Amino acid sequence: MSRFTFKPQKTGEESQRSNALFLIAVLMLWGLGIFTLLIATPDTASRLFVTKSKYYFVQRQLVFSAVGFAGFVFFTLLPFRIMKKYLGIFVLGVLALCFFPMLPGIGTSSHGAARWVIIPHLGRFQPSEFAKFAVVLYLANLFEKYLDTDDVDQKNFLYPMLGLFAFVLVVFLQKDFSTGLFIFIVGCVMFFISGAKMNWFGPLMLLAIPLVWILIAIEPYRLNRLLSFFNPDEYALSYGYQRAVAARAITSGGIWGNGLGTGMTGLNIPEIQTDYIFAGWSNAMGFVGVIAYFGLLIFFAFQGYKIAFTCQTRFGCYGAFGCTTMILLQSLMNVAVVCGVFPTTGIPLPFFSSGGSSLFVTLCMCGFILNAAHALEEDETMIYEKNDRNKKFETFNGVVVDYE
Repeated sequence: MSRFTFKPQKTGEESQRSNALFLIAVLMLWGLGIFTLLIATPDTASRLFVTKSKYYFVQRQLVFSAVGFAGFVFFTLLPFRIMKKYLGIFVLGVLALCFFPMLPGIGTSSHGAARWVIIPHLGRFQPSEFAKFAVVLYLANLFEKYLDTDDVDQKNFLYPMLGLFAFVLVVFLQKDFSTGLFIFIVGCVMFFISGAKMNWFGPLMLLAIPLVWILIAIEPYRLNRLLSFFNPDEYALSYGYQRAVAARAITSGGIWGNGLGTGMTGLNIPEIQTDYIFAGWSNAMGFVGVIAYFGLLIFFAFQGYKIAFTCQTRFGCYGAFGCTTMILLQSLMNVAVVCGVFPTTGIPLPFFSSGGSSLFVTLCMCGFILNAAHALEEDETMIYEKNDRNKKFETFNGVVVDYE
């Protein structure tokens, strides 16, 4: 299979417009996330933290947002040349961090998985969230480095595949099955668009299916979650309780929603501030709010993919595609879980779920996408300048196209 054809931005004006639209999409999703925490979590905060404000989750998310937007600005302005120079250190550092949750006294468990690293006096963070971003950058860099644009040697996919398996394995060791599987899926999508032949995926899927089943069966809580998905009535008061209450919250929202200020009193959805925050949005805003969310998500994805397929570096193309896909698929997977389409997982909703690790990484990925929109490599800059008189640009596969 041949890779998608990437085209440079035609004019600076169009590039600026695309950047502005993407930035608007990011800010709108972030704003809706803060707004949803404001309307859906006061009751939960009052119940969990008696001595703190009922807007505890909102206040905490605003602090996380300040750190997240600092990361957004950093990855927007950091030149790709410098980013790739230190990428190996970043990737190895994230891999090392992923072992920390399993160390006594450093890591802590949540719902059967060792996902968190404790920082004294500051809180905790989730290394597997950083692994999502690291995998995208790692694969984008290797695809640019090892894949020839005219004749792709399928053996060159070995190095990226080994790196992907290393990340997935270390996340699995944390017993964070859903995140590991999700990283693997996004990695496979990136392989697909990079030119990997489909005959790679057949044997891979044949190996993956029984492996996934074994990983589910050896952990009782995973198996119970899967059984509760297929038998919701039988597990409605145990492993299926979240899904059952979330379904009531969504359906009670009706067409127009229950309105603002009604809160979630009486519903008592576990983890509504994190994995099930979409139930709070649906309850308050109704079916119209759900459609509005999907419309905004599609707008975000469209602008992200537009940047990916029109930016001027292969690293930027693959990276922006991977980051956009990561955020899009994670959003769809979370909503599918809340709506009862998928079994319960620990995947947060980007921009919406309360949590510093998820929000920080999401905003960093958005910063990278925005960076990719205007990045030029040194050799490509020379090609651009050489052909400037003829108003032409040499693309990555050697084809010269007009950019007027």
